[in-house]
Amino acid sequence: MMITPDILPILRCPFGGDSLVLAEPELVERVNGAISAGTARDQLGTRVETPIDAGMVNSAKDRLYPVRENIATLIADNAIQIKELL
Repeated sequence: MMITPDILPILRCPFGGDSLVLAEPELVERVNGAISAGTARDQLGTRVETPIDAGMVNSAKDRLYPVRENIATLIADNAIQIKELL
């Protein structure tokens, strides 16, 4: 993943402004499992269909911002709901 340790501290959750941390590999696997099962939803309730390569989690641990092909999606509505996956 192209998000380097020096850039991560300046990235912020676009919804609440809190800091982001890289998702653990186990969480990425659970999210991809939910995507495969058709149960993963974004903040608008839309089904997420494309698997992720990595992700960044907000401090409330209820949103995961997906990273696909080394591109982070920091759009609040596109964050994947993860509270049920933790």
